[in-house]
Amino acid sequence: MSLNRSEKQAVIEEVTGLAAKAQTLVMAEYRGITVADMTKLRNDARSKGVSLSVLKNTLARRAVAGSAFEIVGDQMTGPLIYGFSVDATAAAKVVADFAKTNDKLVIRGGAYGGKSLDVNAVKALANIPSKEVLLAQLCGLLMSPISRTAVVLGALATKKGGGDAPAAEEPAAAAA
Repeated sequence: MSLNRSEKQAVIEEVTGLAAKAQTLVMAEYRGITVADMTKLRNDARSKGVSLSVLKNTLARRAVAGSAFEIVGDQMTGPLIYGFSVDATAAAKVVADFAKTNDKLVIRGGAYGGKSLDVNAVKALANIPSKEVLLAQLCGLLMSPISRTAVVLGALATKKGGGDAPAAEEPAAAAA
């Protein structure tokens, strides 16, 4: 079904808005995917804050013109699904995870930070842990020297005290 001029303009404005907010664009060829699988992919994407759209490539090129994603305009050929995400890794993770279980979805490329990404770069971006996991790892890394120091100081205090601390606990346990 063909869109009239005002409908095309509305699509371009919507995608331009998505591109303005997004950090990452991932493109994948969806030829041969069943409707049920596509629905599953869309639901997964929606739950992770990724906007998936099947667009005419000329409309997609016009929508990303002047944005950081303009660099991949020449790759916009064939039946593509476009995934925009505000989170830097979300779109890549959704598409790459789905592509692992469904061989009909073929990652074509993407863009992040004004740079074009090939298939391997999209997969590498998908393998980066989430922000929460990275923060937890950073906290663990920062706490490691402190906790080690506390363990060493506790062992020294026990050694210097001649084992008085455990002996003080034993009579209290026997009285109970």
